[in-house]
Amino acid sequence: MNCLLEVPDLGLRRLHRGKVREVFELGADRLLMVATDRLSAFDVVFPQGIPGKGRVLTQMSLLWFRATEHIVPNHLIQADLSGLGLPDHVLPLLEGRSMVVRRARRIDVECVVRGYLAGSGWKEYQASRSVCGVPLPEGLRLSSRLPEPIFTPALKNDAGHDENVPESRVRAVYGDAVTDFIKQRSLELYRFASRAAARAGIILADTKFEYGLVGDAIVLIDEVFTPDSSRYWPADRYQEGAPVDSLDKQPVRDYVERIGWNKQPPAPQLPDELIAETARRYEDVLERLRRVLA
Repeated sequence: MNCLLEVPDLGLRRLHRGKVREVFELGADRLLMVATDRLSAFDVVFPQGIPGKGRVLTQMSLLWFRATEHIVPNHLIQADLSGLGLPDHVLPLLEGRSMVVRRARRIDVECVVRGYLAGSGWKEYQASRSVCGVPLPEGLRLSSRLPEPIFTPALKNDAGHDENVPESRVRAVYGDAVTDFIKQRSLELYRFASRAAARAGIILADTKFEYGLVGDAIVLIDEVFTPDSSRYWPADRYQEGAPVDSLDKQPVRDYVERIGWNKQPPAPQLPDELIAETARRYEDVLERLRRVLA
């Protein structure tokens, strides 16, 4: 399978080149988002990609955008690339990994919702019995299910790491109306997706959302419930008190930790079998969720 690491010249103005996605201008009010197969871990892009990863991310976002539009509107217009005037030779490269979306003014808050104690949340809980200022009960363990999902936002920083902040910081920047909207919709989205994932034998441990403004309306943007924005666990391997092997790029994280990489560029080369295993995990999540959402 071919691996798309760079998007060729499309004859469009390129607005943004992220770790994974590239964004192009389609007139004043539309954007073309293309998901590459680039792999990022610990905020470093690797020299090798994961074949098919960009298509998985895009197809999963399409499934979830359509399944959740009753909860909150989103920026998706279409996934069909016909009629956009793109060069014929690039269409096979872009097919299945591209979305035409409404242009929005981004709200610079990463809306994280946690249903289980893992990652940085577990580390913070051990130190303070809270996560991002949200107090939690005593006695929780690694991978424990929380009594209720919690909203733990971060202020976005394109030049470095996003900053985990208490909800009060978001209210100080954006006001109560915007904060209430993005908090409540994020929690509703998480609960809806958790129930759907459970039917597929998957636990949605945590996830993150981004929102933007189209006119005065707040809409869901970027990607949603992908393995890159969400922590998916196989339900049959879940055990409270122990780390759970995520259905994403976890094999890559484990490998670079094992070889002692310092998490600074350049990233190390990855074995072919590790790349294949990671690709399989992405495809597995998509197929499981497609069966319950399609």
